[in-house]
Amino acid sequence: MRLAILTAASSLLMALVAAAPAPAPELERRQLLSNVLGEVADLVDGISTQATSPAQVWGELLTALEKPTATATPTSPAQVETALASIYSATPTNLIVNAIEMVQNSLSPSDLNDVLTTYSAGCNSEVNINLRSPSRTIFPKKAAADAPYSLSEAQLRQVIQIPAGFTYGRVPPVVLVPGTGSKGCLTFRANFIKLFQGSQVADPVWLNIPGFLLGDAQVNAEYVAYAINYISAISSNKNVSVIAWSQGNLDTQWALKYWPSTRPIVSDFISISPDFHGTVLAYIVCPGFPTLTCVPSVIQQEYDSDFVTRLRLTDGDSAYVPTTSIYSATDEIVQPQQGTGASAFIKDARGVGVSNNELQTICPGGLAGSVVTHEGVLYNPIAYALAVDALTHSGPGLVSRIDRAGLCQLYAAPGLTVADVVATEGNIPVALAAIALYEPKVVVEPKIKGYATY
Repeated sequence: MRLAILTAASSLLMALVAAAPAPAPELERRQLLSNVLGEVADLVDGISTQATSPAQVWGELLTALEKPTATATPTSPAQVETALASIYSATPTNLIVNAIEMVQNSLSPSDLNDVLTTYSAGCNSEVNINLRSPSRTIFPKKAAADAPYSLSEAQLRQVIQIPAGFTYGRVPPVVLVPGTGSKGCLTFRANFIKLFQGSQVADPVWLNIPGFLLGDAQVNAEYVAYAINYISAISSNKNVSVIAWSQGNLDTQWALKYWPSTRPIVSDFISISPDFHGTVLAYIVCPGFPTLTCVPSVIQQEYDSDFVTRLRLTDGDSAYVPTTSIYSATDEIVQPQQGTGASAFIKDARGVGVSNNELQTICPGGLAGSVVTHEGVLYNPIAYALAVDALTHSGPGLVSRIDRAGLCQLYAAPGLTVADVVATEGNIPVALAAIALYEPKVVVEPKIKGYATY
């Protein structure tokens, strides 16, 4: 009953926010601040609803994520699915409330109060020493048509984490691009990094983009463009592939569009939970927006934002390289995600080869097509099989070539444990904590860069 009341309150609040002009009068703004916090106060004792500034709201929301203790612990992937089905049963969803319930179900790390420090070290470090020089000129431009970088080559190169044992082209390299509120190792270590390292299928490197990808997505895309050219150039000029999650897909598509030198050297682009059209649920990540402030890249991912609109112009909604898009109709963050209207749906106007794969359509009634979250696609057995299929064949991954019947009965890819599933699910509470801590927050999206004239 409590969750139903909270969800109804959230729905009403978001309807009011959508209808209200910005900026709101001070009295209305203060009432909104109180309402936002009131949604979580009943779940977490000690949360104040008397905040008078957006900064105080974010502080209270971070406290709300830190305070709950686990009251249940899943011991199998199936139990994780049951817990997630309950947490995300309400429509529309309330991501703050959902994240608190994830903490209560042991689906979250315990160090959310220090997330910016905790997840900016070790395999998530933003400062890596990559001394190998590229075999060809890739900076300031590899090709005349490439967009200019706003960052230095040192800044662009140091976010690339190249693990010990990387083969520099003896095994096909793959660049892993994280999503909003995450880092490369945080996103992928319990799924694709674990499954690929030491294999002959793909040799992973990953990007730890500063600011948890919460800053301007156009700048985030610069890191992707440089990494593609750099990893190829230090790997005997072999082609690379890209696997991206969430916003990482928008950044990759932007890089492919405005740095055309990347296209001939990308064998496959494998898109996990992409929002190529943005999402109508962007507001759930920043409650109260636009009356309250939000982080830049979330605003840029609103459905039909300036960023998304510019990306999709002149067939930017079509693949530039062979692309395998994999997504879930039950995505709690990106919607719509069904049929040809799915935000993840990508066209093939250039004839490079595309497959669009909705998990619930592939596995109706099966565990792999049940309640699969935005982050859950990362460990989904069908998603992993399609990724491997794409990487080991010419063109995109195809359902016709994988063991659909057997894989649909699994909840996680073979080789992954319940600990891996839980670690991957922890991306959402971490992302919300990172958003709460990130500054500066804004009320309008960054301006489109001057080079993006089409």
